[in-house]
Amino acid sequence: MFENLSNKLDQAFKVLKGQGSISEINVAQTMKEIRKALISADVDFKTAKEFTSNVQTKALGQQVLTSLKPGDLLTKIMKDELATLMGSEKSDLNLISKPTIILVAGLQGSGKTTFCGKLALHLKNKHNKKPLLVACDVYRPAAINQLTVLSEEVGVDVFKEIDNKNPVDIANNSISYARKNAKDVVIIDTAGRLAIDEHMMNEIGTIKDQVKPHETLFVVDSMTGQDAVNTAKSFNDTLDYSGVVLTKLDGDTRGGAALTIRSVVDKPIKFIGTSEKMDGLDVFYPDRMASRILGMGDVISLVERAQQQFNEEDARKIQKKIAKNTFGFDDFLSQIQQIKKMGNIKDLASMIPGVSKSIKDTDIDNDSFKGIESIIYSMTAEERSNPTLLNGSRKKRIAQGSGTNVQEINQLIKQFNQMSKMMKMMQGGGKAKMMQMMQGNNMPKL
Repeated sequence: MFENLSNKLDQAFKVLKGQGSISEINVAQTMKEIRKALISADVDFKTAKEFTSNVQTKALGQQVLTSLKPGDLLTKIMKDELATLMGSEKSDLNLISKPTIILVAGLQGSGKTTFCGKLALHLKNKHNKKPLLVACDVYRPAAINQLTVLSEEVGVDVFKEIDNKNPVDIANNSISYARKNAKDVVIIDTAGRLAIDEHMMNEIGTIKDQVKPHETLFVVDSMTGQDAVNTAKSFNDTLDYSGVVLTKLDGDTRGGAALTIRSVVDKPIKFIGTSEKMDGLDVFYPDRMASRILGMGDVISLVERAQQQFNEEDARKIQKKIAKNTFGFDDFLSQIQQIKKMGNIKDLASMIPGVSKSIKDTDIDNDSFKGIESIIYSMTAEERSNPTLLNGSRKKRIAQGSGTNVQEINQLIKQFNQMSKMMKMMQGGGKAKMMQMMQGNNMPKL
């Protein structure tokens, strides 16, 4: 995520970091490099120029030149300005009304229907809501089927009228259905389009006038860069939506859309898509994203993601095992499988301060754990529960069964022992202890 931009900003800051003498001239040179980095990330020239002018003005006004660590102070100013550019603070959904009506719009192929399913799961799990998905795309033959499949996957109801080709009627009927069936959120999936189409825009405008949604969300593919920004502006001129959803942000190495949309349309980014999985949806925090762009990590989001996956009852069982020194390879395997559910491994690692720069040229994927899993599955049940049994002959047998070698077995045992020690250290420390460890980058190299 934003890898290219992060790398170029890091290069720009090298002009200042470690310099014995800082002057207005090399601050200006750094701003020039930052402006180039932003433009190459598909940020429009006007926004990039205004941004660097603001940073330079604040830098010179806050005695960066006389600071003991000018590079660090400038990084702090950059972080604050990036967060401001993206909206400063997170923007919550308006969920007060019952039912809350959410109208979803976007171009065809932007990930709009998938977002509806993700949003339903998010509201169900995080806000204890009873969402209703509504199929109002009567033009794309597979749209209703897609929404139906997604509804089953996330465990919520879908409202559809197969023989009704009037999306305005379907939307109105769905709200009556929601009231009768105690649904407290109605998520209306509308037809996508290939481009700004007057007929289709009039249609969604009519739906909005009829159902009077509490939220109108515009879904856009972040990887289309400035095209995404231009489309967002055109839709907003017609629809006056309340928030933006950026999909496919996990594949966006540039970041132009995220950095520019707020300043162009003056509407908040409310959600970002972080993976293809149904739980791959995050609330957008401008300050956290600014930290990640500058390679400062995002510990809070990482801890929150971990908390979503780790069941409290399972955690208590693990704690008891650690306390009794009975934590085994089955438990280790369980932890790995839960980590895999948290998302892309390289993306997770980049949330740890200081790690993103060290892994920028490293190819890490979710298959990285396959060798570890193969080794553990080649152990007997007794060996998994009591790792001290793993002598030389047992290791040779496991290596043959897993297609690895004894050196890799020894490396895994070392990693297992490191993780066991780390978990012992964390006992009683909770979230604060975990954050402290990650901010200090004292994590074992798994």
